[in-house]
Amino acid sequence: MDQINSETMRSRLEVCGLLLGQRSQVEAIAPCANVHTTPATHFELDPAALFRALRAARGGGSRVIGHYHSHPSGDALPSITDAASAPPDGAFWLIAASSDLTAWRAVHDGAVHGRFDPVTLAIAP
Repeated sequence: MDQINSETMRSRLEVCGLLLGQRSQVEAIAPCANVHTTPATHFELDPAALFRALRAARGGGSRVIGHYHSHPSGDALPSITDAASAPPDGAFWLIAASSDLTAWRAVHDGAVHGRFDPVTLAIAP
């Protein structure tokens, strides 16, 4: 997770990437290009990177269990925009801002903006 924090602290644009793993265990991250037309305030994962990760999972690789992105001029809480774009599919959302990193799960009727429930982030040695 240190890689996410260091990546986000170097950029004034929102950075994003995929969380790869099994169930609720993140085994790896895959940084992706932010292809949104206004990357200073929004993010959109590069669809080609997402398709590659999904193909790899079908071939026996780690599954896509969520994604991460940064809020370079905000805090590490989900925004209304995040909630509007998050399907209630149980995916993990990690949000980095400054040196903070928070974890969320996208659910129906979540505690934050009706979409997100907080998740305790445990980093294994």
